[in-house]
Amino acid sequence: MIDIELRLYGDLRQYLDVELGTGYNLEVEDGSSIRAVVISLGIPTDAPKIIFVNGRHKELDDALFENDRLAIFPPVAGG
Repeated sequence: MIDIELRLYGDLRQYLDVELGTGYNLEVEDGSSIRAVVISLGIPTDAPKIIFVNGRHKELDDALFENDRLAIFPPVAGG
């Protein structure tokens, strides 16, 4: 098992009971993909549109490692 810090933004915050801008420490299987974390939280896999790990853009199938900081954003809306 590894520990990661997860931050969800926008409408995705509804899947965790945390305050805005607050990280959530999560223990996941070693070598877990971002997709596995998303599914485990009940987030539809088409909901995350922008994903960063340690400040670098990533995709759903990228692996996570000990102490990674995962940030997931929904589609950006505006006009």
